[in-house]
Amino acid sequence: MTNYIKMSLFGLMVLFVGCKNEADKPKVTYNTKEKAINVKNDTAQIKVADLPIHFEGTSVLLFPVGDINVYGRTSGMTYDSSSSETQQSFTISNNTENEITGFLQNVGFQEIGNDSICKLTEKPILIETITFLKTIADKTKKQFLIYTLTDSDTNTDGKIDSNDVKSLYLSNVKGEGFVKLSPDIQELIDWNVVENLNRIYFRTIEDINKNGAFDKEDKVRYYYLDLLAKESKVMEYTPI
Repeated sequence: MTNYIKMSLFGLMVLFVGCKNEADKPKVTYNTKEKAINVKNDTAQIKVADLPIHFEGTSVLLFPVGDINVYGRTSGMTYDSSSSETQQSFTISNNTENEITGFLQNVGFQEIGNDSICKLTEKPILIETITFLKTIADKTKKQFLIYTLTDSDTNTDGKIDSNDVKSLYLSNVKGEGFVKLSPDIQELIDWNVVENLNRIYFRTIEDINKNGAFDKEDKVRYYYLDLLAKESKVMEYTPI
């Protein structure tokens, strides 16, 4: 009985250490050569696009694109949308009045009245949020989208996912002018819009000690962008 208790305690310790190592996995790995991203073909995944989403006041439809897992299906099976038994969900995003959320690999843009659909990007990314700046649009007639996403395999594990560094991007409502606002290898903390100034403010954290993790030894940086400036340029400021 004593040996059984010892073995159980040892097993729990191993499990704890394993979980801790997984939790402590760095978001950034520094090496001389960037590791190539090799995406394996997963037969349990298929790429789909959601039905179109329209932000009020715009003339564009957005089609979120991503992968879904298909369980217990073979090539000879068909999907019956009327079936109530363990129905497979083909939805990859959620949306509110001015925001789309999910884990999206791309977005298609279609101007109303035009049959063609244009991709946001050809690069591998993982989009978590897309926000339509409605208050700015109502005030200035300029329509912008803000994205929080991952654009690089910063921890060099061979895939782009939420364990990599998150960045801030901007485009117009048609997906044009898609540009990165936050510096490379700086983790986005948060962002907001100051309507009176027509500015986006955001914070990042920089891995000053180069240990691959974002912690108390690192530095928080502060930036803003004037959305209506003739030359769009991110400016750093120091409030502390």
